Amino acid sequence: MRLLFAVITTKTKSEAFALPLQKYMELLDSFTPAQHVLYRSEYALFESLQKQRSRTAPLLVLLDSRGRQFSSEQFADWLGMQRDQGQQSIVFAIGPADGWSEEARKRAHLLLSLGPMTLPHELARVVLSEQIYRAFTILSGHPYHTGH
Repeated sequence: MRLLFAVITTKTKSEAFALPLQKYMELLDSFTPAQHVLYRSEYALFESLQKQRSRTAPLLVLLDSRGRQFSSEQFADWLGMQRDQGQQSIVFAIGPADGWSEEARKRAHLLLSLGPMTLPHELARVVLSEQIYRAFTILSGHPYHTGH
């Protein structure tokens, strides 16, 4: 299963969050291939997704404050179910500053909330990457999750 972290932003990369993001991406790489891609607009993201070719369409998860909230264990169960059902690709997308359009929200397979607080895009990327890494450690029985 491949993961794509899609971020809608007009800003360039922030150096403040570069190291923690790199750390979690490297850790995550031992479980599954993953990459972060920046898009200038919601339209550009959906245009890119339409051009991707694979046996199955990517599962689209939009981060949205009105979305579903999971505990780490529940999120691991959800991610494991996607993996075990043969999902080839999951796109986790962090939306534009003014939120997702209604059309985008309808196209999503899941609206996911990291919590009721608003986070800057750069921090949301780190939190999401860490939670996905944590989910894979839970699924594999790795002690990372129980060490808190």
